[in-house]
Amino acid sequence: MDILLMMSPEGETGGLGAFLPLLIIIVIFYFFMIRPQMKRQKEARKFRENIQKGDKVLTIGGIYGKVTDVSEKHVDLEISDNTRVKVDKTALVKDTSEIANANR
Repeated sequence: MDILLMMSPEGETGGLGAFLPLLIIIVIFYFFMIRPQMKRQKEARKFRENIQKGDKVLTIGGIYGKVTDVSEKHVDLEISDNTRVKVDKTALVKDTSEIANANR
């Protein structure tokens, strides 16, 4: 008999009312999680496309270096005198010259 009471039409809410909390959670999730992540990815892609020779950069592994050569998929970094490494562009995080100027 309890099952019949739970399924009665008087106890049901409207179709939209049942999905409203779920829709609100999805909207909040989008604005606080998905949208900022998409913005960061777009900025990182723009940074990697605009890398030029002479830029000072930081890799994901924490290596600071100066760009000596740029190709479509990778860059050559000079990490110390006469020490150069080839790094994939996706491993570059940011331009450190902006950080150095901000600290002065």
